[in-house]
Amino acid sequence: MRTIRLLAACIACAGVLPQAMAAPSTFGPVVGSALLCRDDIDNAYFHRYFTLAFGPSYKREGGAYWFRADATLWGSPVREVLVSDGSGDLAFIAAVADATPDELDTAIRKSAGVRHRKMDASRHAVLESAPGSRIVYFQARSKIYCAKSRPPLPGH
Repeated sequence: MRTIRLLAACIACAGVLPQAMAAPSTFGPVVGSALLCRDDIDNAYFHRYFTLAFGPSYKREGGAYWFRADATLWGSPVREVLVSDGSGDLAFIAAVADATPDELDTAIRKSAGVRHRKMDASRHAVLESAPGSRIVYFQARSKIYCAKSRPPLPGH
């Protein structure tokens, strides 16, 4: 009888979405530097890092693995992080922050000294830094990302 109750509890839990796990202490320096394009983007490394930190990705969409996160970058809450899945020509890392692009830019400027400039005069203009990171609107929040060309394989 006890085994049946345990099995029923496991089945009931299977349909529940996983909760975000708290970020490791290295999250800000490691992920923040990569998002600001201050570091190389090794998608295999970041996939392992996010899997160890937050558990398995909850979806694979748009050429990326998506992970739920409970983290903070530059004082802004981060709920999701993404890393490219290797299917395209770019290696990238991204984070979805609970802040508007302008608020996130201000926080980054105060914390890291990196400024993002508007690329045009539109209402939802893309913001880009000199090193190449970008901040875009994403469902009333912002997504910051760094994308770099993947080096070609030797002999190709």
